[in-house]
Amino acid sequence: MYNPQLETFIKVADCGSFNKASEELYISPPAVIKQINLLESSLNLRLFVRTHRGLIMTDAGKSLYHDAKYIIGYCNESVNRARNAMQKEEAVIRIGTSPMTPGQFLMDMWASIHEICPDIKFRLVTFENTPENAREILKNLGKNIDIVAGAFDDNFLESRKCAGLLLSNEPIRCAVSIYNELSQKNILSISDLYDKNFMLIRRGWNECTDKLRDDIAENHPKINTIDFDFINLSIFNQCENSNDLLMCIDNWANVHPLLKVLPVDWDYKIKFGLLHSPNPSPTVKKFLETVRKVVGLPDCK
Repeated sequence: MYNPQLETFIKVADCGSFNKASEELYISPPAVIKQINLLESSLNLRLFVRTHRGLIMTDAGKSLYHDAKYIIGYCNESVNRARNAMQKEEAVIRIGTSPMTPGQFLMDMWASIHEICPDIKFRLVTFENTPENAREILKNLGKNIDIVAGAFDDNFLESRKCAGLLLSNEPIRCAVSIYNELSQKNILSISDLYDKNFMLIRRGWNECTDKLRDDIAENHPKINTIDFDFINLSIFNQCENSNDLLMCIDNWANVHPLLKVLPVDWDYKIKFGLLHSPNPSPTVKKFLETVRKVVGLPDCK
């Protein structure tokens, strides 16, 4: 369904050399080199610069690397969807997981869910958390992934063309490096953020973070807000490397081992729950109602 030379290209990029890639692909180094040469020739692109120190990806190579991983993953999942279409629907809930979309709290509820619905099974589906993947997955919930846990508001659900089951209102906290002096505190005051860089997601992502942004601008101008576009692992790395502070919620506390998530003495919260298709299957509907019972929410009318 796609050029198999793309898989060789990705392996070479990940390994940084033809020899290492050949070992993992169980083919000879000349065969790897030939495939890369053919791929470069067919695409009329230069993907690597060969130096005596090793391979360096060109800008074209970096661009293709990003898109090729998505293409291969999507093609593989399309095959899985086709196979699933040939089989009778099972009581399987496919949970999408990534560092930013934790599924652990569902695992913690598994015993209670299983007691009410012993026929329901979980299947974890990992995915790379990129803006492109997030939009595609949320828009197509129910096709390959049924449920994704995440933060949302009404505008988010409308723009992503999905629905959400609200489970909690999560306080906005601050993630700080364990080497930051603030990490010694149990709770931060707003004044602790003065003269610090506070990484806050772009305006329009969530109404609650927008209100926090407005509050900071109006009442706490000594806090320097740093905008970012998308919450992923690189943002957590940036927080740790720069020693800046990062907006966070408890559900993301285990994303980065060198960051500590601390409460702040403000009253800003984000809706958190299960994202699903606006038209869920009977199995997913049953699962959502079961979750409602387990967490003590009223039945959906």
